[in-house]
Amino acid sequence: MNSTSTPISVNNRETIRVVYAGTGLSNLIIPFLNDYFQIKSVRGIAELDDYIYRQTLITLPDAILVEVDDVQACQAFVERLKRNTLLSQIIIIFLSKLPNDGLSNVARYLYVHDHYSAPVPVENLRDRILFLIKFRSIQPRLSQSAIQIQSSTRNFPLKKRMFDLTVCIFVFLLMAPIFALIALAIFIESDGPIIYRSKRVGARYKIFDFFKFRSMHHHSNVELKSLSDSNQYKIIDGENPIFNKIQNDPRVTHVGRFIRKYSLDELPQLFNVIRGDMSLVGNRPLPLYEAVCLTSDEWAVRFLAPAGLTGLWQVSRRGKKSMSERERKKLDNFYAKNYSLRLDIKIILSTLPAMVQKGNV
Repeated sequence: MNSTSTPISVNNRETIRVVYAGTGLSNLIIPFLNDYFQIKSVRGIAELDDYIYRQTLITLPDAILVEVDDVQACQAFVERLKRNTLLSQIIIIFLSKLPNDGLSNVARYLYVHDHYSAPVPVENLRDRILFLIKFRSIQPRLSQSAIQIQSSTRNFPLKKRMFDLTVCIFVFLLMAPIFALIALAIFIESDGPIIYRSKRVGARYKIFDFFKFRSMHHHSNVELKSLSDSNQYKIIDGENPIFNKIQNDPRVTHVGRFIRKYSLDELPQLFNVIRGDMSLVGNRPLPLYEAVCLTSDEWAVRFLAPAGLTGLWQVSRRGKKSMSERERKKLDNFYAKNYSLRLDIKIILSTLPAMVQKGNV
């Protein structure tokens, strides 16, 4: 199945204003983004500061992209923005020419929406901006309780990350022959790529490429519209998302049905964990079209936990037909508030017997 980047539709180009500050990466980024946004380019922080404070409420930008050359000046600018009620909701994304862990820490400290280092994936950057604007238009800010949780989980524990890497590398080496056999079976049965990639939303609404063994026929997305009534999250009366899996999905191949039954289609997500997109245990990352529906205060809490390959709802409700919205919400939110290495180990041990799905989903 081809992985194509489909931007979230929010507004037309004329109504999305983005200010780009910097010159080092602008020649690569601005021409692409200019097709989707109304771009204003300035040369640096000083000019950006002057520009922002000359705007009216109507002409304020939706997002600011900042090439960070002077960290202190950039931090001072963001702090001034955050203190201003009218300006505090502007989306801010840092850009850097080289990977910079120190700058990433500053971005987290300032609650900057994202940080990209060169080479910047411009399509991902575009989708990220559009998603954040869409989310802001539905629910401008999280509840105070959610913000308190976020401040306590600004940096996910190092021991959780080390545990993830150790287990993933060991499992990958152990199961390399199974990887090869599954890849060969998929290649023989149907045309298309062996690995399926899709955009998912993980911790703190971070968008990333999500890997799975392809279990459906190539181009099966065209059939999704006719199955829309069975999507995982349905919106009833425009507000309440209901969790529901597609039963007996006709798009699934014979090999796909087997690897889904034993959860083998999930194995490539080990690479997501190694890359840092996900953790072994957490709340499942969601497709973009589902995540934008889950923006109430209660639902937003789930996105403050790491995205995970397995989690509480998989081990406690997997394969059962009765998965209510309230049950799913409680499980996801409980993990967001209480996750620890000890809890992760318990969930992993409980995952093994739950890997064989009882339902044909």
